[in-house]
Amino acid sequence: METLEIEKVKKDACCDSSCCADEPTESAAIKEMVREKYTQIATQSKTDNETSCCGTGCGCGDTDYTIMNEDYSSLDGYNPDADLGLGCGIPTAFAQISEGLTVVDLGSGAGNDAFVARRLVGATGKVIGVDMTPVMIDRARINNDKLGYNNVEFRHGDIENLPVSENSTDVVVSNCVLNLVPDKAKAFSEIHRILKPGGHFSISDIVLEGKLPPGIQKAAEMYAGCVSGATQKDDYMKIIGRTGFIDVTIAKEKTIHIPDEILNQYLNNKELKTFKESGLRILSITVFGKKK
Repeated sequence: METLEIEKVKKDACCDSSCCADEPTESAAIKEMVREKYTQIATQSKTDNETSCCGTGCGCGDTDYTIMNEDYSSLDGYNPDADLGLGCGIPTAFAQISEGLTVVDLGSGAGNDAFVARRLVGATGKVIGVDMTPVMIDRARINNDKLGYNNVEFRHGDIENLPVSENSTDVVVSNCVLNLVPDKAKAFSEIHRILKPGGHFSISDIVLEGKLPPGIQKAAEMYAGCVSGATQKDDYMKIIGRTGFIDVTIAKEKTIHIPDEILNQYLNNKELKTFKESGLRILSITVFGKKK
């Protein structure tokens, strides 16, 4: 696949009705780029996504690189048709989900985490998946129809403007999605808005410790692959704290190692050497926090 740069995408993308007319051009352009990438990803298999640049189809040869995705196959509620290999953690493992609760899954994709959550909430609970990519919503609904769940639904919407009522949700989960959102403070504000008092979130995401090389920062494929859209770990945690959440903890953290075969598509030999010597850490973290 030809490498697109974010700067080019910003110039070419238009602000259509799905972006919202009052949204800053740069933010709308990034969302449109991510939407286009994930529309493509929705048509690929789990194997195709895992053997590419974090699900973006960069063409990394025949080598199997499960770079970020965790193995869901042993979990109750796991549905192979819903697993596109796009996650960087298992947020439901730390989400304290029990029967009868209402769970919202942000960036629900083909429904992988939503169906695991459904198993936990049982027939008396409810699961709502939200995704901004219509093709993903269609795929998730097809999967849900096959499973026959009447208490799982998938809504088309923006994480910065969630189609969910205020104080209506017990638990919010999300898996490797908020790093793609331009305004992370607004996203966490929306999570806070929809949670009931005493509700909580469990979010797996990609963060950084150190500065990314310009070649990766500008690559649209790596943005859609969760890396160049990631923010600094300290800044990420400060955003959560400023939103008003309490008892915020990192339940799990692991370092992500990106193979040279992928990095070589964005960095020359000198840049790659500098990158490896810089001490930069790309991390997958699962964060837990409560609303007062």
